[in-house]
Amino acid sequence: MTGIISLKKIVDRRGNLTVAQGMTDLPFDIKRAYWVYDVPSGECRGGHAHKRCKELIIAVSGSFSVTLDDGKSKKTFVLNHPYEGLLVETDIWRTLDDFSSGAVCLVLASEPFEEEDYIRHYDDFIKYTK
Repeated sequence: MTGIISLKKIVDRRGNLTVAQGMTDLPFDIKRAYWVYDVPSGECRGGHAHKRCKELIIAVSGSFSVTLDDGKSKKTFVLNHPYEGLLVETDIWRTLDDFSSGAVCLVLASEPFEEEDYIRHYDDFIKYTK
């Protein structure tokens, strides 16, 4: 199910800690992690869907918006807490925008990078989902 997942926030006077462990805190094993940062004002990231890869998108610093589209409806989420992540299932088009200055987007993925898994054109995505 696509939506916000709350991760355990361990509060400590020396600094807080959050853990995301595959198959415990997430509904998949983590096969890849990557992060996006220094996004210029007004730029958009994402703009694709995956056939097999599930992802957890986390704003580890700052904030940004993620719009999810299943081909029938769209929903936008604002991510701005490092102890929450947006679970994105397969066959969902995603765009990320409205990055704050200094925002860092961490993505935990269920699959290694495979170009064949990507749907990069929205028209192809609509055909794929029908």
